[in-house]
Amino acid sequence: MECPHLSSSVCIAPDSAKFPNGSPSSWCCSVCRSNKSPWVCLTCSSVHCGRYVNGHAKKHYEDAQIPLTNHKKSERQEKAQHTVCMDCSSYSTYCYRCDDFVVNDTKLGLVQKVREHLQNLENSAFTADRHRKRKLLENSSLNSKLLKVNGSTTAVCATGLRNLGNTCFMNAILQSLSNIEQFCCYFKELPAVELRNGKTAGRRTYHTRSQGDSNVSLVEEFRKTLCALWQGSQTAFSPESLFYVVWKIMPNFRNGASTVVTAIFGGILQNEVNCLICGTESRKFDPFLDLSLDIPSQFRNKRSKNQENGPTCSLRDCLRSFTDLEELDETELYMCHKCKKKQKSTKKFWIQKLPKVLCLHLKRFHWTAYLRNKVDTYVEFPLRGLDMKCYLLEPENSGPENCLYDLAAVVVHHGSGVGSGHYTAYATHEGRWFHFNDSTVTLTDEDTVVKAKAYILFYVERQAKAGSDKL
Repeated sequence: MECPHLSSSVCIAPDSAKFPNGSPSSWCCSVCRSNKSPWVCLTCSSVHCGRYVNGHAKKHYEDAQIPLTNHKKSERQEKAQHTVCMDCSSYSTYCYRCDDFVVNDTKLGLVQKVREHLQNLENSAFTADRHRKRKLLENSSLNSKLLKVNGSTTAVCATGLRNLGNTCFMNAILQSLSNIEQFCCYFKELPAVELRNGKTAGRRTYHTRSQGDSNVSLVEEFRKTLCALWQGSQTAFSPESLFYVVWKIMPNFRNGASTVVTAIFGGILQNEVNCLICGTESRKFDPFLDLSLDIPSQFRNKRSKNQENGPTCSLRDCLRSFTDLEELDETELYMCHKCKKKQKSTKKFWIQKLPKVLCLHLKRFHWTAYLRNKVDTYVEFPLRGLDMKCYLLEPENSGPENCLYDLAAVVVHHGSGVGSGHYTAYATHEGRWFHFNDSTVTLTDEDTVVKAKAYILFYVERQAKAGSDKL
């Protein structure tokens, strides 16, 4: 977004002595002293935590805004708005007045100069600390990786993903997929791409970008990313090469053929339409990789689990709304082949085949004729035992275990704007739940997960017990 507030907000010198000591990614909030998600104000260089920690960066902006009166704003107020801040880890820039990330710069290029200065500070701190970290790694096994959670220390080997600038949604999805064993194991077990020409013959390549378009491999970059996420590195992994490959091939990207994606995430819907005039029935089968579920309108004002205005919306309510018989409105009249014209009709979905991994997308962004709003309703979802049998076309042909799903990952959208905000993910790995917030990975618990306002849910088919007839 092109921000018009930079000239009145970006006032600090790139070499300002007001910056704290140490690496920017570890700077502490000046209010609560948290070192999670530090942001630096580009007006006064003060550091505060992001809105998904304790929100002191946003409060700093709000406190600086003097309520408008009939008098003109003072010259000082015009020059210092404290509206623009920079993420000390990803170096992305955000404007609170625009409520969006910023892509432009001042005429003097001050934003880029501050960004480069923070990067130099980070690199200097990393170089100074590298020897100590190397020694620690040499003397420790993967199980001795330390993660600080709520003041205590827990063994963990998870790795975060750097935000490349508005790539938090991609990061959240990648972390979710990395914890779905059926999917990620396929890629992690693939051999590395080998180059067989010139001086590099026989060597493994880890810099796909330099090889040119003809050798770019989406699978290879995806494999390397998944392999990096659970190797125990305490330095966040940058998915830059994967992002570049996806960006390059996206115009020609197709999912028509049978792939590992369709084999794991692919299911089949039966779409049944009945003409209300002559009773003609039309059926067709549609493949799907995910199900997009509406949040029923009667629940859209209930924003929290404990709010008392009526019952809590559940995932079952959303699934029932998706599969219930629906009368199509005037804008969706069905072309009846018997009546030879568009007629009023009813529609119903059945699930003809369930996938191994069920991806459920809750429609949290609602479009009307004039407005685009986020549906902030809390939707209750089970961690275990989601039973999909009642939504099947032929439930009698499925065994009891085939229809039960356990939660593997949840993607959450934070913020109120349709075109802004932030994405994080919760995922379970070897029986423990983790919260993935770009480069930050923290251990969490089930109680925290179930309170999340889910945007995308990944459920894994429960495996049949040993000795069953399931193949």
